[in-house]
Amino acid sequence: MIKRYVVGSRMSQAVAAGGMVHIAGQVADDRKAGIVSQTQQVLAKIDALLKEAGTDRSKLIAVNVFLPHITDFDTMNSVYDSWIDPANPPARACVEARLADPDLRVEMTAVALL
Repeated sequence: MIKRYVVGSRMSQAVAAGGMVHIAGQVADDRKAGIVSQTQQVLAKIDALLKEAGTDRSKLIAVNVFLPHITDFDTMNSVYDSWIDPANPPARACVEARLADPDLRVEMTAVALL
């Protein structure tokens, strides 16, 4: 069975299938905010989608982080490290990548067990 969450014309924000939920790239709503606020907003969106799917960050399997400015790595990590469940850290990748809007400072995808 496949269940889609926050379905749009182009994509779903999350898709649950095979005992896992895949969360699409999440970005901040306030695109003029700095890296700390944008990271907090993105993580809050991931939390909300995990909750809607019936899971939480302790069941994260993988997180992918995209930063247009790799110099934001340490600052983003200061927010991420306080958010992540330290007893259950997921696999993670972080890459420098141009994002769809030049004001975006971070985008993240995630996969978690249901």
